[in-house]
Amino acid sequence: MGIFENQVDLKPPQSRYWLNRAPEEAADEKMADVTALYLPAPTLHAAGERGLSTDEMTGIQALERKHPTIPLGPGRVERREFAYIRQGTLTLIANFAVAQGHVVASSLGPTRTEEDFATHSARTVASVPEVTRWHFVTDNLNIHQSESLVRLVADHDGIEDD
Repeated sequence: MGIFENQVDLKPPQSRYWLNRAPEEAADEKMADVTALYLPAPTLHAAGERGLSTDEMTGIQALERKHPTIPLGPGRVERREFAYIRQGTLTLIANFAVAQGHVVASSLGPTRTEEDFATHSARTVASVPEVTRWHFVTDNLNIHQSESLVRLVADHDGIEDD
């Protein structure tokens, strides 16, 4: 008799995912807010405003190749050393410009803190001084609702936290 004989109905390789959803009304209201900003984004851009979708990616491995890459040449493919040296992890904070369809003013650093996000937001605003109003769409992460970010918005007339 094996140790798992009493647990015949267990099937560890089989699993299912589920999503805890917000109440439909709240999700619909938030989606309406985001859509209300994304749809007129080209018009807002023409009027000197910018709509940005902002998010972070944490735990990006900072890798360094152990040996230099051998470049492409006539009759020879590029060759990269498979071995690497791990240099820790980084966090990317990026803004996607909705009207233009590209990333603007990204930040790369070792941490994801309230100060990092406020600094990133201030740098974004300073990167294009002629913009009259900024609309940042973010998720509900605590650093997106920090005191330093609220102070930045209060100090700058042209920022809206959507």
